[in-house]
Amino acid sequence: MSQTTNGGSTPRRGRRVVVIGQGYVGLPLAVRAAEAGHTVVGYDIDTARIARLRSGDSYVEDVDHDRLGKALESGAYHPTTDAAALAEFDVAVVTVPTPLLDDVPDLTFIEDAARELARYLRPGALVVLESTTYPGTTEDVFGALLHKESGLAPGTDFHLGYSPERIDPGNRTWTLETTPKIISGVDAASLRRVAEFYDTVVERTVPVRDPRTAELTKLLENTYRHVNIALVNEMAVIAHELGVDAWEAIDAASSKPFGFMPFTPGPGVGGHCLPVDPRYLSWRVERELGRRFRFIDLANDVNSQMPQYVVQRLVQALNRLRRPANGSRILLLGLAYKRNTGDARESPALRVAELLLRTGAQVSAVDPHVRDTGPWESRLRRVELTEEELSAADAVVLLTDHDDFDYDIVQRTARHVLDCRRRLTPAENVEIL
Repeated sequence: MSQTTNGGSTPRRGRRVVVIGQGYVGLPLAVRAAEAGHTVVGYDIDTARIARLRSGDSYVEDVDHDRLGKALESGAYHPTTDAAALAEFDVAVVTVPTPLLDDVPDLTFIEDAARELARYLRPGALVVLESTTYPGTTEDVFGALLHKESGLAPGTDFHLGYSPERIDPGNRTWTLETTPKIISGVDAASLRRVAEFYDTVVERTVPVRDPRTAELTKLLENTYRHVNIALVNEMAVIAHELGVDAWEAIDAASSKPFGFMPFTPGPGVGGHCLPVDPRYLSWRVERELGRRFRFIDLANDVNSQMPQYVVQRLVQALNRLRRPANGSRILLLGLAYKRNTGDARESPALRVAELLLRTGAQVSAVDPHVRDTGPWESRLRRVELTEEELSAADAVVLLTDHDDFDYDIVQRTARHVLDCRRRLTPAENVEIL
C-alpha cells in the first residue's frame, strides 16, 4: 500500500482542528492548518509558552513572528491552556513529547492527551497521533485508552490514524508543506479521513497499510541516521589516530554516484530524534522478541562518547600549548544541537560544557539562537562573538555551525580552534575534529 498521493481524496477544509502540543512539531502544524482554512485550537499545558504565542512571540524558527501574527489576526488560530476549548473538534492531532525515563519509553504525555481528548470525542471525529513511538502504540495504548475513557470504538465510532512527524527545524527547502507525509489509519475509512486532512496542509501524502508500519517507518528513518552518524564518528576518531583526514575521505567517497550517501562527523547527536527515538525501537525489540538490536546499541555507545572525545582532543591541544585545562578560558561556539535553530534538547554541546566545567575550565558560550539552556543557564557565561572574547580565550570549540557566526574573525583571531563542524580552514591555529 506504499503508493503516494497528492490528493487522491478531496481535501476538506474549514474543519475545527485541535493540535495538542505547541512545540517544534505542533506549532508549525497548527499555523499551517490555520493558513489552509481550518479553525485551529493550539492546546498546551505550558502557560508561559501559550502566553508567548498569544502575544505573537514565536519560539520556533519555522514559524516566524510575522507568520504567527497573521495566523492570530485572522482568527483562525487560538493558542490556549483551557481544555474546554477542545470541545466539538472534527480533527485532533497529538504532537506531545515521548521522552525516555530510565531508558524506558515514557508514554505519559500520550496517555494524558488521550484522556483529555476522550472527554470531547464525538462519533465521526478523527484523531491522529504524530508523536514518535514504538510499533503498536497507536492502537494498543492510545486508541485503547480513547476507547476506555469515551466508550467509543476506533474504526467503528471514530477514525484513528498515525502520521509520524518529519519536522527538520531550520530547513528552508524541506518544510512541513514540502516534505512527503507518511499517513496511516486503523481501517480504510480512517485512512481516507487522515488523507483528507493532511492533503489540505502538505503537498504529498504517502499512505502505508497500518499504524504499526507508519510507526516503524519513523523509527527506521531515525535509526538509519543514528547508525550512519555513529559510523563516521568512529571513522573520524580512528582516522585521526592513523594520521588520515576523514573529512577528505568522505568528500572523495561522495564523488561515487551510487552506493554511498555522505554523513559527517560531529560532537555527538542531539534533539529528540537521534538520542531518544532509536531506543524506543530497541526497547520494543528486547521486550517483545527477547533480543537486542545490536546496531542501535553500538550507535548509542559511539555517539554518546563523542562529547568526551571532543574534550579529550581539546585537552591534548591545550597540553601542546602548555596550558592545563584547569583554569583555562574556553569559548564554545554554539549550544543548539543543530545549526540555525534554538533547539538545545539533548544537545552534545551542553555535555561538552559540563565535562569542561568538571576540569576546572572557565567556560563561556556564544549562541544567538538559544535563549535558555535551562539549568545550564546559571553555569555558562553567555557572551557575544567579538574579537575581545576570542583573544581572551585560550581555546575555542566550534560545536554548532550557525550561518550567522563570523567565521573570518574566528579564523583570524582565535589562539586555537577545535572545529567540530569543518566550517574553518585548517591552519596552525585551527584543528578539525
